[in-house]
Amino acid sequence: MSPDVLASLLHGVMGLSPGGLLMMSVGGLLIWLAVARDYEPVLLLPIGSGCLLANLPLSPLVEEEGMLRILYDMGVGNEVFPLLIFIGIGAMTDFGPLLGNPRMVLLGAAGQFGIFGTLILALLLGFRLDEAASIGIIGAIDGPTSIYVSSELAPHLLGPISVCAYSYMALVPVIQPPIMRALASRRERRIRMPYSHRPVGRRARVLFPIVVTVIVGILVPMAVPLIGMLMLGNLMKESGVVERLVGASSREIANTVTLFLGLAVGSTMRADSFLQLDTLKILALGIFAFALDTAAGLSFGKLMCRLSGGALNPLVGAAGISAFPMAARVVNKVGLEEDFDNFLLMHAMGANTAGQIASVVAGGIVLALLSGG
Repeated sequence: MSPDVLASLLHGVMGLSPGGLLMMSVGGLLIWLAVARDYEPVLLLPIGSGCLLANLPLSPLVEEEGMLRILYDMGVGNEVFPLLIFIGIGAMTDFGPLLGNPRMVLLGAAGQFGIFGTLILALLLGFRLDEAASIGIIGAIDGPTSIYVSSELAPHLLGPISVCAYSYMALVPVIQPPIMRALASRRERRIRMPYSHRPVGRRARVLFPIVVTVIVGILVPMAVPLIGMLMLGNLMKESGVVERLVGASSREIANTVTLFLGLAVGSTMRADSFLQLDTLKILALGIFAFALDTAAGLSFGKLMCRLSGGALNPLVGAAGISAFPMAARVVNKVGLEEDFDNFLLMHAMGANTAGQIASVVAGGIVLALLSGG
């Protein structure tokens, strides 16, 4: 072995640090969760890989002209990747259950309470206002929104916030059911609702994304990038005239951008910025935000149940978060455990899609308040 090669090998080995080894282990854990446990594999596997690659000693991937650095600057630093993903989400979303039962929008709004409750708690724990707002957005239970807001307000916290948001999204079936059983009585969980919703015509489906974009754009201008891209994707889907664009947005483009986004986010999980007490605080605040969202949605669902004379199952309120469609499926599953003929999926999907819109609006409100826009 030549002296130059030996020197290069020794240089690499000497570049290993305890923090770097720990973060490589964290990257390995995320990859394991994706592969062995099937927890959000589409995101956690690229994020874990990006973390592993970024913490290798002397890795050129994170240098000024390195691929991971370029991906971050190209799509995360200027928020392009989250917006492209929102087009794909809109192209895959059916707002029919929400249009057929518009009152579900109230549950979507209630499901965002954790954002502002967590923001206040983060301030009390010593975070700056911009940092607290970015952490609070974890309560949206919406990965792209969390990335968009944190990259704008607190890019140095992007790594832990993104990992937190996507990890807890994957744990919806674990976190939500105990809260649902604790806050809703067995009698409430057994309330039956008609399976179908009011039919929604094509005209209403096409007009909906346009009207929502205009109204939200006027009231919350800072939410225009997020809501505009979400509704653009949905408009393409409901128009029925651009099937190729819908297919590309929901498959090829979405998959490619998700890969790039995961690698870029993972590359921010460097030992020097990630291994801090604040990271543990963010992880704890994230689970608090999730639990608070679920509890607020359920509580509002109980209120609507009473106002409707017992016609609404409070479990549907737990789907008011933006974890689509996992939260709706969990609500349906818990309902079926109590009564195997009680199908709540359609109603839960209405609340879940309302939560998507509400989380985007909440993100825009947070940006507007902190930017003075």
